[in-house]
Amino acid sequence: MQFCKPDFQIVFDVNTPLSTSVEVNFYNDVTEGLSRSQKRLSCKYFYDERGSQLFDEICKLDEYYLTRTELDIMDRYLEEMAYQIGPRAVLVEFGSGSSTKTRILLNALVNPVGYVPIDISEEHLLSTVEDLRKAFPYIQIMPVVADFTQGFELPTPGSTYSHAALFFPGSTIGNFTPVQAIEMMRSMAQILGHNGGMLIGLDLQKDPRILEAAYNDSSGVTAEFNLNILHRINRELGGDFDVDQFRHQAIYNKELGRIEMYIFSKIKQSVTIREQVFDFGAGERIFTEASHKYTTDGFSEMAAEAGFTTRKFWTDSQKMFAIMHLVRL
Repeated sequence: MQFCKPDFQIVFDVNTPLSTSVEVNFYNDVTEGLSRSQKRLSCKYFYDERGSQLFDEICKLDEYYLTRTELDIMDRYLEEMAYQIGPRAVLVEFGSGSSTKTRILLNALVNPVGYVPIDISEEHLLSTVEDLRKAFPYIQIMPVVADFTQGFELPTPGSTYSHAALFFPGSTIGNFTPVQAIEMMRSMAQILGHNGGMLIGLDLQKDPRILEAAYNDSSGVTAEFNLNILHRINRELGGDFDVDQFRHQAIYNKELGRIEMYIFSKIKQSVTIREQVFDFGAGERIFTEASHKYTTDGFSEMAAEAGFTTRKFWTDSQKMFAIMHLVRL
């Protein structure tokens, strides 16, 4: 779901001091975000083990067209994509999740040397890697548990490789503002180095009714996914959110060209997190995520600002989604 996928699964005793930088960052991000006039929680904290499982369920929903449309594009143009990437590459993926699309791409690549899945949910990542090593014994799988929006080092494979190729599907880039997306792509260009390229998925602008339905599914899975962040705060930070008194909301902001996700309070209430108290008015909202929608021309201009040129792109017949191949200028 073009849901941002940037922590280890944090578990600690709420009666003891925060002891690691990960714990401190989680606590500081939550309390700082809830102290703003427009309360907010970072969508990177969606992805504990339960959140990752719910995201996988979302990708199978009828209303959620993104995953199946992107898969359809890959199925139709896979050989072309593999040709663009070239032989003996190390494939790198930010926010790898279950690596479903990556398995398809790895099967199509010519003599891939390695695969570096990067994900914030450690347990989910390591479980996926175990399966990948069985499926691809000839490829060196090198997992990295990290927030890909922060600094980290890529592991080096044991065999000689031609170049690094980044796979960034799912339109996750849309979780960042256009300015942030350009900065992110600049960082990607540095990580990729000489001859590096990127295969990136984009959700395209379309009828707002289709967009809103995708983020407000009739089964309520997206609502559970969004509200899970409150359960996580309760469990890992000693919060006392009464989750039943909050509700999921997703709306399309036409002016900014993006879906906005919120959690809003049904009633006037107060929540405590490790002795800090946060007051909510009835109807007050917590902003959790933005999902920007693009045109191929508009995104190519952004990529050029970040040091990439668009080599090729593919879309479905209805032009709902696009996959672009970018290379360093």
